[in-house]
Amino acid sequence: MTKNEPAFPTSNGGSPNDGMTLRDYFAAKAMQGLLATGKSHYLDEHIALDAYNLADAMLKQREEE
Repeated sequence: MTKNEPAFPTSNGGSPNDGMTLRDYFAAKAMQGLLATGKSHYLDEHIALDAYNLADAMLKQREEE
């Protein structure tokens, strides 16, 4: 499994890299959670970095199972 694995693979002959990656999907969900409290005091760049760090941790955990 790689960080570039598609989040929603296509079965209609599309390239396996079409659309967002699983890493991007996990990061988007993590960012949504980070912002949901409305109490963020971080700069946008830090929120994005935290979201991708969480996504990477989720991908690593999937590999270990």
